[in-house]
Amino acid sequence: MTHVSTLVRPVVTEPDAGGRARSRLPLAVAAGCALGLFAAARLTGLAFLAATAWAAGRQPLTLLGRSWDSLWYLGIAADGYGRTLHFRPDLIQSDLAFFPLYPALVRIMTALGPLGVTGTGLVVSWLAAAIAACGIYAVGARLHGRAVATALVGLWGLLPHSVVLSMAYTEPVLTALAAWSLYAVLTGRWLCAGILAALAGLARPNGIAVAAAVLAAAAHEVWRHRHRTGRIAPGLWAGAALAPLGWSAYVLWVGHRRHDLLGGYFAVQRLWGSRFDFGAGSLGFVRHLLRRGDEFVFPMTMVIVGAAVVLCALLIADRPPLPLLVYTGVLLLITLGGSGFFASKPRFLLPAFPLLLPLARALVRTARARPWHATVVAGALAGLSFTYGAYLVVLADTPL
Repeated sequence: MTHVSTLVRPVVTEPDAGGRARSRLPLAVAAGCALGLFAAARLTGLAFLAATAWAAGRQPLTLLGRSWDSLWYLGIAADGYGRTLHFRPDLIQSDLAFFPLYPALVRIMTALGPLGVTGTGLVVSWLAAAIAACGIYAVGARLHGRAVATALVGLWGLLPHSVVLSMAYTEPVLTALAAWSLYAVLTGRWLCAGILAALAGLARPNGIAVAAAVLAAAAHEVWRHRHRTGRIAPGLWAGAALAPLGWSAYVLWVGHRRHDLLGGYFAVQRLWGSRFDFGAGSLGFVRHLLRRGDEFVFPMTMVIVGAAVVLCALLIADRPPLPLLVYTGVLLLITLGGSGFFASKPRFLLPAFPLLLPLARALVRTARARPWHATVVAGALAGLSFTYGAYLVVLADTPL
């Protein structure tokens, strides 16, 4: 397999006090510990949400499985495409706005298993979140060692919007495919990376970010070999060709159904009130908030998105591998540049786990120097995640 040193940093070992590298735990055991940490965070969050829901006279599983976009996805899983809601001439909501991978998985597993479509939708999301946590760990360990990888998984499970990872939503599926596709690129497995990128393109509109990362990495690898006689990495061309197929195929399929091959899908999104306008709509909404104030969700969204921009700058300063930088940059660009559904922007950023790498490294350094400081930080993040997640799902009347 062709060497990809310009794209991949070597695995980082973590020296102990005596200067020797730590390798006490097998990789699988270390990854299992990180997954256990993630599961503990999410289960605690679910317990807090359940208590809040029962106190409000509501059913937690119904809230997790049948809220907002979950109803659209599970409707597609149960009955296929074809649902359209007409509110006014310029606001028509069609289920063609929702990509097909998650509903297809739910439909298949519902047919094979004992649960109904709602329960199956939750199981698919939970399993995908676990696979995503393992993939995030693998990327983190590859770049910065096991301690940072564990912190990275823990931080991802404690994001303010991490409650979405426990709901019947598509972000866990996209993150799982993205994390393992990026890991495949970092380890030179181009065909695997392309297949996973194609599947990510079938999961969500912003799944195109995974294809962009694979294509950028492949182009860089080809450029690196332009004056060499060595063979291009096996599977690179196939992986690069496959990467954008999922996203492109769905967009073209919707265009065909709407009798506008190239513009049909984007017309569907516009009728939902969602379009890419280089941030003009978002800036207008921010001006509205600053002038008049609004629900708690919207100022919190401003803070989270602003923090994401700062974290992106820190990530760039760390000079990450190209595919991680492109993937994160495209996700952030789509989130910042899209108009409509302002309160959903933090959810759109959930798959952008590389943004947390600078925080994970800082947390590990703090834990080694001042363990209690790191404990306080982790506790504060957990408190914010659990309380805000319960507020979003149970109390806030704002689309997630």
